[in-house]
Amino acid sequence: MIVRMWHGRVPTSKAKTYREFTIGRAIPDYRSVEGNLSVHILERTEGDITHFITLTFWKDLESIKGFAGEDVETAKYYPEDKDFLLEFNPKVVHYEVVGQS
Repeated sequence: MIVRMWHGRVPTSKAKTYREFTIGRAIPDYRSVEGNLSVHILERTEGDITHFITLTFWKDLESIKGFAGEDVETAKYYPEDKDFLLEFNPKVVHYEVVGQS
C-alpha cells in the first residue's frame, strides 16, 4: 500500500469554503479511481494561514498513475484551487505503508 501526501496552504478566511470544496469535489474524484483505498483530509490553522494535508491510500503505484498520470510525483490541481491556494507545490510525496493495525 502507498500513501500519497500533498500539502497546501490557504488563507484562514477561505478555509471553511476550501474544506467544503475538497469534500465535494476532490474526495469523490480520488474515490472514483480504481485502486484508491481511502482519502483523509487534515486541517490545521495557524493564525491567518490554514494548512491542508491530503493523504490518499492506494493499492499500488499503477493505481496512482490512474489518478495522477505517468509522473506520479506531480501534484494534481483543480481549476478552483486558484481561488484558494497561496502557492502551488509542484510535487507530492509518496510513502510505502510498512506497518498498520
